[in-house]
Amino acid sequence: MNYSIKENVGANGITLQDGQKVYDAIYPELKEKHKVTLDFAEVRIVASPFLNAAIGQLLRDLSPDDLNHYLKFVNLPPVTRPILKRVIDNAKEYYGSDQVRQAVDEAIGEEVNNTNGD
Repeated sequence: MNYSIKENVGANGITLQDGQKVYDAIYPELKEKHKVTLDFAEVRIVASPFLNAAIGQLLRDLSPDDLNHYLKFVNLPPVTRPILKRVIDNAKEYYGSDQVRQAVDEAIGEEVNNTNGD
């Protein structure tokens, strides 16, 4: 499967919602062990929220080895590579350890409560 980010999302991959759209399209293919190519041709901006939703959550259900084997990136803007690496590394740590996941979830919960005045 070839998936054009520009054709399906637009020239800017920024929001969680757009990332979720990508995830929803590619996850069923990857789950069935079909190769997927994400094409970033003509994409100008790619932000970490987009990558977290599109790629990071794949590691909840797929092994890093499967992700590496079945998912390919082409025409990725060079400035995006370190962001993608960080998203994948963070997702591996988050989904790979119950203790890390619990600590992160608790910290986020505390921050939300503090923001809401609780």
